[in-house]
Amino acid sequence: MSLAPRLDIRQSQSLVMTPQLQQAIKLLTLSNLEVEAFIAEEVEKNPLLDASAVREVATPERPEREAPAGADELVAGTAPTEDRGLDLDYATESHQQDSVADGGTGPDGGLSLNGASGGGLGGEDGPDWDSLPDDAPNLAEHLEAQVALILSGMDLTIAAHIIDQMDEAGYLTVSLDEIAERLGVAPAKVESVLKVVQSLDPTGVGARDLAECLALQAKEVDRYDPCMAKLIANLDLLARGDLARLKRICGVDDEDMADMIRELRGYDPKPGCRYGGEPARAVVPDLFVSRTKAGWGIELNTATLPRVLVNRRYYQELRHGPQDKGSKAWLADCLASANWLMKALDQRQRTIIRVATEIVKQQEAFFLHGVAHLKPLTLARVAEAIGMHESTVSRVTSNKYLSCARGLFELKFFFTSGIAAADGGDAVSAEAVKSAIRTLIANEGAKILSDDTLVELLQAKGFDIARRTVAKYRESLGIGSSVQRRRARALGG
Repeated sequence: MSLAPRLDIRQSQSLVMTPQLQQAIKLLTLSNLEVEAFIAEEVEKNPLLDASAVREVATPERPEREAPAGADELVAGTAPTEDRGLDLDYATESHQQDSVADGGTGPDGGLSLNGASGGGLGGEDGPDWDSLPDDAPNLAEHLEAQVALILSGMDLTIAAHIIDQMDEAGYLTVSLDEIAERLGVAPAKVESVLKVVQSLDPTGVGARDLAECLALQAKEVDRYDPCMAKLIANLDLLARGDLARLKRICGVDDEDMADMIRELRGYDPKPGCRYGGEPARAVVPDLFVSRTKAGWGIELNTATLPRVLVNRRYYQELRHGPQDKGSKAWLADCLASANWLMKALDQRQRTIIRVATEIVKQQEAFFLHGVAHLKPLTLARVAEAIGMHESTVSRVTSNKYLSCARGLFELKFFFTSGIAAADGGDAVSAEAVKSAIRTLIANEGAKILSDDTLVELLQAKGFDIARRTVAKYRESLGIGSSVQRRRARALGG
């Protein structure tokens, strides 16, 4: 055996993820708003990208060009090598359709798409984004603005420290002795300033526990009498539903106890939450689905899609100007990157439409009759139907929302596991079972339904389901057990 060095030639195959392919895959997983942010970054880096242009909608006089290579073709390396740029002259060239929704009747005849240009543009029936509220001040800012009008000097410093030690619900998270030690003041001084802070809006902030928070709110409305004080001091008994013992402690009858509990339920246990944290943001749909005479109309929300194209005129100016070899290479890279990005964006839209169209086709009963008719569906089934890889469908359905007459739904919502039918028929969706459980409990009346009773009622409806599955679905819906619901009803909840 020779130990001398030598050179060998070997042939092997490997799949290389180019930066362009990684970019195309990344775009599939992003929502429309995330794509808009991504495009803004690309425009900053690439001077050939123009984000000020508005894309027109295709018409019968402007037919659709041949679709570019799909994501699966790019992954498989079978996409054509022709690299025609998408920097079109929109005054002379034909336009690509933004989506299948710009076309006419689909090949199946039932899922034809509406070609109206106004769909998804946020017109008269669309959401008014300008009406959304501006960011409100957080809890600390709200309290500091009030206390600055009341206190000054060292008292204001103590108050600011107390406010800084509150959590988002408005509760003081450290002891008064600790605050006094940090600031080098007497605990009694901190106590007096805390009382001032506790008088601020919203009522209940600065409390050290739930009982003190509720007591502050009761005092605010002049309801903190001895009976209410005893009730608040025994919240553990109230949580357990031990009304008989509470009535003895408070010295009240059934009517007074019910009135006190009703009053207590009107208080806010987390008063700071209305000012704390990030403001709620409206979910913006990526797709619109509507019923048309010819079938179903499926359109992308073009109001949130980036409008960008390659600035061909600027490219020609730079190309014919004085430049060295490095500048020419940089300009060529910019053009190639811009062209690829345009193709990736166009293919992303087409892929989303294809997946959404198949989802609507598979779940047409849901769009017609509601969640009770939702069918079991898997990513693999949709991928097989449209000739794509399962991972591509998974990326497309991530972070995407669909708006229809029945509400706003994440695309992942339509992929659910199946529950066998009791009569041996087609399986039903887990979401349909959850809907049935919610309806049964909402209409249970005076007799609280146990999980065993729910199993019997569901089996009577044709659902072959086990008790542990019913309990799991009930908990996922945020519905308590029969014991918890009975206790809540006894408390008047």
